[in-house]
Amino acid sequence: MVKKQITGEEIKRIIEEENVRFLRLMFTDILGTIKNVEVPVSQIDKVLENKMMFDGSSIEGFVRIEESDMYLYPDLSTWMIFPWESAHGKVARLICDIYNPDGTPFAGDPRGNLKRALSDMRELGFTSFNLGPEPEFFLFKLDEDGGITTTLNDKGGYFDFAPTDLGENCRRDIVLELESLGFEVEASHHEVAPGQHEIDFKYADVVDACDNIQTFKLVVKTIARKHGLHATFMPKPLYGINGSGMHCNMSLFNEDGNAFYDKEGDLELSQTAYHFLGGLLHHARAYTAVCNPTVNSYKRLVPGYEAPVYVAWSGHNRSPLVRVPESRGVSTRLELRSVDPSANPYLAMAVLLQAGLDGIRHELTPPDAVDRNIYVMNEEEREAAQIQDLPSTIHNAIKELRKDEVMIDALGQHIFSNFVEAKRLEWAAFRQTVSEWEREQYLELY
Repeated sequence: MVKKQITGEEIKRIIEEENVRFLRLMFTDILGTIKNVEVPVSQIDKVLENKMMFDGSSIEGFVRIEESDMYLYPDLSTWMIFPWESAHGKVARLICDIYNPDGTPFAGDPRGNLKRALSDMRELGFTSFNLGPEPEFFLFKLDEDGGITTTLNDKGGYFDFAPTDLGENCRRDIVLELESLGFEVEASHHEVAPGQHEIDFKYADVVDACDNIQTFKLVVKTIARKHGLHATFMPKPLYGINGSGMHCNMSLFNEDGNAFYDKEGDLELSQTAYHFLGGLLHHARAYTAVCNPTVNSYKRLVPGYEAPVYVAWSGHNRSPLVRVPESRGVSTRLELRSVDPSANPYLAMAVLLQAGLDGIRHELTPPDAVDRNIYVMNEEEREAAQIQDLPSTIHNAIKELRKDEVMIDALGQHIFSNFVEAKRLEWAAFRQTVSEWEREQYLELY
């Protein structure tokens, strides 16, 4: 979405003209969950003066009870009035950065941490890091009591249209709401699996793009409810069909334009692009923990369902981890295909940016492109081509993350420690459960 610079006085005027009654001060916790503090508009002066406090000890991975006071600093460029009406007047939002009482940025704020990565980027002479995300989601029916079912709302497939695609009306309403909020929607279509959809919006500077992802999730879930549906960004909600990814199209810019483009380069890619690619491949096993952060994420990262499983790249085929889309010039970019929509976008982009910058700093060279279908290669062929596997579980991914100092630094010690502890507990809880599959396999046999 196109953000406009706006002043506090303009916000006050809009509040009066539009009958805005409540403000949602939004931020994202370490696990990627959107949080908000809602205040009446009578508090607008306090909000604009960065004096709005909240209890950080109640937020996952933030701070202990004895150091709980945190401050919300609103980013005025994120001002937005929600399009759905409220009986008590309109509701607007501001996305906020989190600060300590002494006025320093809070190390556990994912959005602030991404800004820290951008300062490292600028030190290397780049001006911006752009992201074009491709988030996918499923639509499930609600029951008579509004409970979530696992019944899909259609039997559609890739690019199908009504009547097969019964989610089309819901998806169209989502697109209309997004456009009313300033999103430039580039594509909207049914995905491969029944009940699965994708809506792509125009690339933006990475912080804005991550803000857009969080706003997008909120809009999708809200509009789906109005259609009697539940939208989920869970990576693999059903066995036997494709899971949901969030392919990330990334490009670095400098004062001369797109730093990934070189008309004279191999595939018209610059050395900067190849070094960035080298960093993405070198750190892939470690950042997978952040880009695929749930137990369920690894049910998607298996052969046979179009999701990447192997650390490789190609300018043509879609089975490797990184693909180079055909567009060149200002649109030259690298597409990372492993990320799923359960990822905290701010953390995912911080580790991906730092992985690429590490490749640039150390002039890492990627192995040769793999232009054949990796899924049909045997283990010896993959080893000969220097193709590693991605981690198979969140447990293994966390072990890889623990070994990678560049990725640890990309998160910062506070976020790293709290993220790893949360995932340790998640894996421990998962290991203790007994699944229906296990009962089917072993109950009678043993």
